[in-house]
Amino acid sequence: MAGPVTAAHLALAEKLADAAGTIIRRYFRQPIAVDDKADLTPVTIADRAAEAAMRTLIEKSFPAHGIIGEEQGRLREGAEWVWVLDPIDGTKNFISGIPLFGTLIGLAQHGRPVLGVIDQPILGERWLGAVGETSTLNGRPIRTRACPALERATLYATSPDMFGGADAERFARLKAAVKLARFGADCYAYAQLASGFIDLVVEADLKPYDYCALVPVIAGAGGAMTDWEGRDLTIGSSGRVIAAGDPGLIAPARAALGA
Repeated sequence: MAGPVTAAHLALAEKLADAAGTIIRRYFRQPIAVDDKADLTPVTIADRAAEAAMRTLIEKSFPAHGIIGEEQGRLREGAEWVWVLDPIDGTKNFISGIPLFGTLIGLAQHGRPVLGVIDQPILGERWLGAVGETSTLNGRPIRTRACPALERATLYATSPDMFGGADAERFARLKAAVKLARFGADCYAYAQLASGFIDLVVEADLKPYDYCALVPVIAGAGGAMTDWEGRDLTIGSSGRVIAAGDPGLIAPARAALGA
């Protein structure tokens, strides 16, 4: 490996995705209870069980590593190595029977994302990225596409509702500047950006488990991912993100956002 990620890290990441996928497939398009969390977002037994399975495997393989998970909180978050888990990114799609969701598995070293997996267990698609390596889809190298100007770009965001107040006005300016704007794919949009089918994903109000896994996948495919101020993303970032398949789009996207 060319970077800090080891073969053992990669093997565990794949094992985590396998374990989560086995559980998620069991519950997909089945009549299961849907609970509301404190922030009124939905959660199911599939979310909880998938994260629990991954946390158990991490504790067995790397007991000194930290864990940040959407459903079960933070453990040893000050450790050098921290796994960042979202068992189902896109639970609203999951409970609707729509396979536009994914398991996100990130690994950060000193707060910086260095390994990422986007796993779609229903479609059998797995994107893998690590610092210093070319990102892959099911083991095959992938590449983002060139896009020389905003007016030729396809833009995605999970929902327009994530942009409030001044952010809504800023996103509206960007949306007006691109060729095509679409909503609703959650992490699957970032995966398609890494595969060369989408040019921009711009979002706000994300948590570390929403974006940490995405950073290495996109970077290793030739793209770039920053916050709205153009800074590299870390576990402590603001949650406003720009992902660009063509790194040259970061600056004009920031300009359209007024950043």
